[in-house]
Amino acid sequence: MATSQSGTRSPVPALVAILLLGALAWWAVASVQPPDAEPADAPAAEFSAGRAMAHVERIGTEVHVAGSPAADEVRQYIINTLDGLGLDPVVQDAIGADDALGGFAMARVQNVVAVIPGTASTGRVVLMAHYDSVQVSYGANDDGAGVSTLLETARALVAGPPQRNDIVLLFTDAEEACLCGAEAFVTQSPLAADGGVVLNVEARGSSGPAIMFETTRDNADLVDLYAGAVPYPVATNFAVEVYRILPNDTDFSPLRDSGRFTGLNSAYIDGSATYHAPEDRPEYLSTASLQHHGANTLALAYALGGSDIGALSQPSSGDATYFPVLGHLLVYPGWWVWPLAVLAVLLVAAAGLLAVRRGFCTGGGLAAAGGLGLIPLILGPAAAQGFWLLMTWIRPGWSTMIDPWRPGWFRIAVVALVLLLVLGWFVLLRRRLGAYTLAVAGLGWLAVLGAVLAAFAPGGSYLAAIPAGAGALAIIIAMLVPEPWSLVPVTLGGAVAVLVLAPTVALFFPALGLATGAAAALFATLLALVLLPVLDGILAEDWGPAVRRRSLLPVGVVAVVAVAATTTGLLTDRFDARHPAPVELMYAMEAGPGTPQAWWVRPGEDPTGWSDAMVTTGQDLGDRFPLLPDDTTVGPATPAALTPPEVQVVAESAGPGGTRQLQLRVTSVRGGRLVYVELPSSTVVSASVQAGRGTARDIPVADVGEPFGLLFHAPPADGILLSLTLQDPGPAQVRVMDGSDGLSALPGFVPRPVGVGVLGSHTSETALVATTVTV
Repeated sequence: MATSQSGTRSPVPALVAILLLGALAWWAVASVQPPDAEPADAPAAEFSAGRAMAHVERIGTEVHVAGSPAADEVRQYIINTLDGLGLDPVVQDAIGADDALGGFAMARVQNVVAVIPGTASTGRVVLMAHYDSVQVSYGANDDGAGVSTLLETARALVAGPPQRNDIVLLFTDAEEACLCGAEAFVTQSPLAADGGVVLNVEARGSSGPAIMFETTRDNADLVDLYAGAVPYPVATNFAVEVYRILPNDTDFSPLRDSGRFTGLNSAYIDGSATYHAPEDRPEYLSTASLQHHGANTLALAYALGGSDIGALSQPSSGDATYFPVLGHLLVYPGWWVWPLAVLAVLLVAAAGLLAVRRGFCTGGGLAAAGGLGLIPLILGPAAAQGFWLLMTWIRPGWSTMIDPWRPGWFRIAVVALVLLLVLGWFVLLRRRLGAYTLAVAGLGWLAVLGAVLAAFAPGGSYLAAIPAGAGALAIIIAMLVPEPWSLVPVTLGGAVAVLVLAPTVALFFPALGLATGAAAALFATLLALVLLPVLDGILAEDWGPAVRRRSLLPVGVVAVVAVAATTTGLLTDRFDARHPAPVELMYAMEAGPGTPQAWWVRPGEDPTGWSDAMVTTGQDLGDRFPLLPDDTTVGPATPAALTPPEVQVVAESAGPGGTRQLQLRVTSVRGGRLVYVELPSSTVVSASVQAGRGTARDIPVADVGEPFGLLFHAPPADGILLSLTLQDPGPAQVRVMDGSDGLSALPGFVPRPVGVGVLGSHTSETALVATTVTV
């Protein structure tokens, strides 16, 4: 915004400033990336991804869904490893129950629990990861990485000095099914009775930084400990705010919701194409991400091992505000949110008033610019969504994914597209309204957003309020200093915005994917608006033919970057055997009474066309098969030689008040991973279930008149024992079904061609077999 005495200005100082800000942005983004992996011969007191990978390679050898023989092998491997460390692991065989994942479900769980005893314990530190996988996934990342992190952390802890506090190592079962292992621990284990502090280690992808994305409420004390303890802090309380709104859960949820635990939840989330998919194998896992998980977990274990757990297990006075800055975590009290938001509004107002008084703009021009400032804030996110729609039109296989296999070039393209829109808006309007006018108007919208977030999502207010305040203060100083120096304050103001927003853009891309790229694009738009005073320095002052080219040159350069990045992404991200286009398919069979019927069932779309020959209509099978997802396409299939579940009456008697007491054993003869029992026309007064060596658990009964249904995961080979009290004494119809995994052996299945894979979900490749019996 500086003008020389001759009426023209050199773009060189602004170019230097832009290069410096670009270098700062690179540094800020690099500081939230995972560290290099430590080799297997790293010092014994350190976490080594090389050592941990040996566990990953063993755990990720087979699909190990809860209740399967492969899960038994993984559990035994964990037990043997803990035994080898001199610990005394035990198996908690119980029935867990939860309704967090879309409906009530129960499971027979076999958690592995071991304790590293403290010297003078003030409470328990629980390190937690789940060892089961989904039914089509090898689970190397989710959550073999978490299990391996805990095993390597336990090795380091045992090898190191004794800790003051007891450290509980909890390897939960059936997380993917229903969070039932964690629920069983928190409700039935004596180790959970007194609460404590829990650290959950997760993965939703195959790469990227290990982000501390969730906390219990009133987290100030734990965040302070995290910030001071971990070597590679990557966390933002805006992620916590967003996650609290989303309907997502992990094993952290049952402990969090019990009210007895405080804690932190961490995961790496990039490379989401492998999530829950058959490609979640060791060779896809980033050892750098594993190192990040482990180094931070071990540091937290040491820090918590010597702290007063009695105090830390209680909620703090409130939430902290925190975000990463060049390898550190900047933390300040939550009560600062409103003062900073109000200060940002006042500074922007002061910048506007000063600009009017000094003749840089008029009040009317400022008002007009304020209205026009909505254009980039709307177009930036909208363009990101339009970009993804265009990409899925070009490459339809991406439509079932939230990110391509190799999303990096496309993320660069979206950022370039946002910058192109903001620059184009600025170039078109600056001659009429003035650079100061547009810059102040842009900051005004940031200040407004900061206040709105302070009211509705306080953890995110800093993302707008701090850049707005810093940018406004910079403009005020720039208007007060001599012209040659005005670039300095606006560059410093831009640096603050870069430090706050550049890592946010980098973290939001993998968090929500290009399919929801509007979120990352919004923050990129905010950053571009703050940088307008610096970008103005490379544009020509006038709009004559001789200088118009200079003003349009930056726009052209950014456009070339956007096109080049998009083209490179399309050329490098192609579907192949290692990177397939995911499609979901299921099979459902009605085994009787009567003639068997069967259907192929496809939830969602198949952009590859592979399954079109098998599924042809939108027929709704939800009444017959409640376990099917909504919005399915079906087609006739050949009934397979699959035996339906057996229902055996173990005992029956008359109950009080004319009720009927009935005990049923429901067995999946073919060894299914789940069974479903429904009494569609009988009123169930009370119910309980027993499975394995665990004690019986009561089943919540629906309102009178509502059908009774129970989804039970990981049933033992001898089935589940269901005890019911029925309101009606007469015969009852029992609808039962079980689910097994794998479709390739079924008659009429068309093998997937190369480049077409299995969609990662909890229902892919499931074969349901149902029947109805009268008891």
